[in-house]
Amino acid sequence: MKMYISMFRIRLINSMQYRAVAFGGIITNFVWGIMQILSFAAIYHSSNTALPMKFPQTVSYIWMQQVLMVLFSVVFADGEIYSAVGSGTIAYELVRPMSLYGRWFCQSAANRISVTILNCLPVLFIAFIMPQQYRMSMPLDVGQFLLFLISTVLALCVVVAFAMLMYISLFYTLSQRGIKIIVTALTTFLSGGVIPLPFFPAPVLAFVKLLPFAAMQNMPLLIYNGNIIGVDAVKGIVFQVFWLVALFLIGQFTMHHALKKVIVQGG
Repeated sequence: MKMYISMFRIRLINSMQYRAVAFGGIITNFVWGIMQILSFAAIYHSSNTALPMKFPQTVSYIWMQQVLMVLFSVVFADGEIYSAVGSGTIAYELVRPMSLYGRWFCQSAANRISVTILNCLPVLFIAFIMPQQYRMSMPLDVGQFLLFLISTVLALCVVVAFAMLMYISLFYTLSQRGIKIIVTALTTFLSGGVIPLPFFPAPVLAFVKLLPFAAMQNMPLLIYNGNIIGVDAVKGIVFQVFWLVALFLIGQFTMHHALKKVIVQGG
């Protein structure tokens, strides 16, 4: 494990050097968060029916989503991985004394965590000093917050495990662009990145809740805002563990199968 921990630490330190990019991300997250909150405020104000989440819960959901947006992004700036497959430098990766799957997994996770560390504190500060109606609130108790932290770590692992399948698919395609567009649209919508899953129609929600996308940002955010509490939160964490193990095993199998047929031309 020392190799993978070292790889994770190196990638984390390297990615945290781009402070200007992080500042731009902070401004973007804040503005986008305000726009979403105002849009939902209009919906709550004009709706005559009970909505699946209270407005303060929706506000907390949106702010925490902006804080952890990069952490839960399946398609992120893992340009080195895309380039390695497309340019043929994957040959150098294969001779390293470590699993390619493990290396890419640690690299991808570290890239997301480093950007999140740079972005989270300023956005959190702004979210907690907003006017009362638009202010993010803390979880109900310490136990709920701990469940949120556990769920967040598992959500990150599920996101990276799913992203690994996307990276592996590059062995079978000529271009990464189409895959990235499809995966971005699919994962963002079905994980609650556009509309929180509780707002989905009941028949659609019953199906979507069984997919791995529900184990991504949806679960920790709903635990944080108090929409899922107690035993239901624990069941949600077990659900995340299931999909993490399933995606990990599928990824290992497909990676092993793909590497058997890799041909690197040139020299």
